[in-house]
Amino acid sequence: MFVRAKKRGPWTYLMVVENQWVDGRVRQTVLHSLGRLDVMMATGKLDGLIVSATRFSERLAVLGAHKRGETLTTRKRQIGPALVFERLWRELGIERVLSELLAARRFEFSTERAVFLTVLHRLFDPGSDRAAEKWKEAYAIAGADDLALHHLYRAMAWLGTPLPDAAQEGATPFAPRCWKDRVEEELFGRRRDLLTSLDIVFFDTTSIYFEGEGGESIGQYGRSKDHRSDRKQMVVGMVLDSAGTPICSEMWPGNTTDVKSWTGCGGTSRSTTCAWWPTGRRSPISKNANGNTSWVFACATARKSATTCSAARDATKSCSRKVRSRKTPRR
Repeated sequence: MFVRAKKRGPWTYLMVVENQWVDGRVRQTVLHSLGRLDVMMATGKLDGLIVSATRFSERLAVLGAHKRGETLTTRKRQIGPALVFERLWRELGIERVLSELLAARRFEFSTERAVFLTVLHRLFDPGSDRAAEKWKEAYAIAGADDLALHHLYRAMAWLGTPLPDAAQEGATPFAPRCWKDRVEEELFGRRRDLLTSLDIVFFDTTSIYFEGEGGESIGQYGRSKDHRSDRKQMVVGMVLDSAGTPICSEMWPGNTTDVKSWTGCGGTSRSTTCAWWPTGRRSPISKNANGNTSWVFACATARKSATTCSAARDATKSCSRKVRSRKTPRR
């Protein structure tokens, strides 16, 4: 269907016609005669008809408004954050690790996309999962349009779901091993090679306090690094390798001191040793040279004793400070 001009005598008429295939050839059928072209142009009826018709075409409405300098803004979304961090997400192998671990689960939504959304939200506008659901509306994030708030809650619940009893070796005294730990272990295993060394890693903690009724299970009153001793809190620790790449993280009740979080990061299993600075600064951990590299050490196992610290001193001779533990008297 289209508009064509047809000359009749001295006048030209506009007609709405339609092509039809009849008996093996195209035939034009006149649906409506709009009138004389010169009259419609002189009276402005032609322009009014065209403008009226563009109301039903989104594409022509935008192009026409742009040509007149009256561009209409119907929706605006930012693309930068997802473009940059989506690539990093894939290069680090996080997308593949999550997809493999979730292969046996039958979620009706993309859990990997839900985890990516929460991570991206915390990078650019830290807040709750409820805030992330509203925040995503202003950003173009692949696979996130159909995610609802309960999807984000279920993704976070999956990361905190305990592993089977057979996979609980190396669990801390405060919490069982969860799927979050499996993700960290798989990521570490993908980037390690023959030259990967964990002779020295770094461990640091901070505190996060709860508002309202939060922190029913892990929230406790303790020494707050946010200067909010009036709020229940939890302690969060992270282990990094010598290049500054995160290895693993852990959470403890808010009344846990740095010393207890250190020893609780891997229990008392295996023969991993550490060098410990009791000052709250970032602390290097050193493994004894017995060739035993294990996941327990990747989770910052530390057994504080005089023997352990003696081995740690031998492994960290280049350090200027003297290594000691609270169980070892000062010299």
